[in-house]
Amino acid sequence: MSDMSEQTGAAGRNPLFSFVVVADTHVNEDEHTSTSPYETNHLANARARHVFAEIAAMHPAPRFVVHLGDIVHPIPSLPAFHEAVARFKAIASRLPMPLHVIPGNHDVGDKTIDWMPADQVCDDYLATYREAFGADFHVFDEPGVRFVMLNSLLLNSGLAGEARQRAWTERQIDSAGDRRVFLFMHYPPYIHRPDEAGNYDNVDEPARVWLLDQIRKPAVEAVFAGHVHNFWYDRVGEAEMYMLPSTAFMRHDFSEFCSVAPAFEFGRGDVAKFGYFRVDVFEDDHVAYAVRSMGRQCAPDETPDVQPRRHLAHPKTSGFDNAGVELRHPWAEVMQITATGGVQEFGRKWARNDYPLLALWEMGVRLSKVPEVDVAESGPRKRMSLMARLGHRYVVTVIGTPRDTLIETAAGAGVLAYEVNMTLERFERRRDVLRSVRERSGAMVFLAKILTYREAHFDGTTFSHFVKSGFTVEEAERHRALIADAVERGEIDGVTVRVEIGESLPAAACRLRAFGAETGCQVLASLKLHGAGVAAARTDDRETAARAAQTLVLSRCGSGVRYVFDTFMDVDRGYYPRHAFIDRRFNPRPAAGVFTTLASLFPGREPFTLIDGGNDGVLDFEHAGLRYRLVCAWRETALASLETLAAEKRVHDLFAGREERAANLRAAMMHDTPDGEDVLHVFLAPLG
Repeated sequence: MSDMSEQTGAAGRNPLFSFVVVADTHVNEDEHTSTSPYETNHLANARARHVFAEIAAMHPAPRFVVHLGDIVHPIPSLPAFHEAVARFKAIASRLPMPLHVIPGNHDVGDKTIDWMPADQVCDDYLATYREAFGADFHVFDEPGVRFVMLNSLLLNSGLAGEARQRAWTERQIDSAGDRRVFLFMHYPPYIHRPDEAGNYDNVDEPARVWLLDQIRKPAVEAVFAGHVHNFWYDRVGEAEMYMLPSTAFMRHDFSEFCSVAPAFEFGRGDVAKFGYFRVDVFEDDHVAYAVRSMGRQCAPDETPDVQPRRHLAHPKTSGFDNAGVELRHPWAEVMQITATGGVQEFGRKWARNDYPLLALWEMGVRLSKVPEVDVAESGPRKRMSLMARLGHRYVVTVIGTPRDTLIETAAGAGVLAYEVNMTLERFERRRDVLRSVRERSGAMVFLAKILTYREAHFDGTTFSHFVKSGFTVEEAERHRALIADAVERGEIDGVTVRVEIGESLPAAACRLRAFGAETGCQVLASLKLHGAGVAAARTDDRETAARAAQTLVLSRCGSGVRYVFDTFMDVDRGYYPRHAFIDRRFNPRPAAGVFTTLASLFPGREPFTLIDGGNDGVLDFEHAGLRYRLVCAWRETALASLETLAAEKRVHDLFAGREERAANLRAAMMHDTPDGEDVLHVFLAPLG
């Protein structure tokens, strides 16, 4: 296999087939007109066109595409409805595979509620929809799977079709036999809790109870819903439930999640949150990949710039168990969304911010460090347990010794290890207690040495009262005998070692592997992303991307060292401001894309063999019998590496997130450097 782009499959497996799920395209009656006052909505057609072009170009091709409703923006009572339908059909006509659609509230009228002034679902609108698109609920089978397409607008409608669909749905699920069942609908049953109050975004009672009962049936494996224009994930019984973003606009009332100003048009134009899903179906499971469309556009007469392969990652498929991130910010935060008027006038609604989770999934992250509060509080702990079923594992960092109640409540939450932060003096007094923690919890224990008052107070001219935890590499080597003795006695499994941004990562990794081999000690490397100054911002995304790439490669070169970046989300206030993997709107930075690409290219858990790791700028390694070169270097070294490759060789520009011919990447490096400024280049190339 000479071309990395040919590697497919999840954890080394190929899916039985794939399909794509799209939601809320809101196609307008023409390219420059919309019934919405928002400028973002006026671009819906061009954005839908690009998405469908991207799907049409996918290789391998998906078996089919599902649209979850709000196909068009004008409602059936408007003359523009039929024009919008024609526009949608023209846009979707480029798909070479079947398209299955179900109605949304814009397609057949809103759900039946007495406080909504918009046109509500009725038999006339349903007839108009059926004339335009066909049946409003239907079923089809693929090998091993039944796909049940529901019209959620019928629920609680009192129309004759409601009872027919109920009986039909129960029959389709109950008669599935050995087939797994995937359900599709426009309205989700709920967005936060199954017992939440009815609002614009969910299915009201009493139909919600019936719908959840159907989802909990053992045959149901997955549920896909639209309408909310945002991402959420949950489980109902054994079924995984996904709520999808829109290709057209974000429901910007949920911009309340952000602690910074919203993106374009009050958050409605936050294009990094636009997208769709690709789902790979396996014999015993499925993997739902989120694909960000980024609001890209394509005019009717334009040839779209799309690549046949999008690199997608997920914790179910990632082979990078030993590289992760520290979640300093809340990652499962629940808040009340303000009723600002519009579609939500009466009272606030509860919602959980799942955008940090989405970013972790896209990166294929399976390892995270969390504070003990995430275990102590029921909300994040339940999310930890839910994510543990997908392969997530957690290092819980505590001050001192973990409390008994913490260990008890952590059961089932995917806790891999406890990081105990304490001075060496306190460690000497608590060694027996730590041995008991290991035995009772079944988790590993890592000792993180706290920089003490005597060490930190004076440097000769100023004093420091900023906390630092973790051994330096030199300190770990200096305390080798103490650490080895504690490991041998079963008191700890290893130590946390700080690696600062200015340190050579390949050199540090070499020393840490050697230290572990000599002492029998596991190492948790805490990779700092902040600079030396507490008051100076570090915003070098290229350097972060380079360290992410090096870390992922090094994490598969032998065992015994785990790497956790500090931190996952940007710090833009307080101490040590720095860029990380996602910004404060929870949108990915380039380093996140590095994780995604490498997790996609190297599924499974077969280790890497480091061939040449003595150069900070170049790492040569072998995987599955093939050799690769990771280059994280300034232009001169990067160009020299490219010159050794054939012009047609496919190279992954990890910072830009694109696959290029070596000749094209070389030309770009030579001519596109802004103002003659040298920049750090990050790319991966196959050798031979």
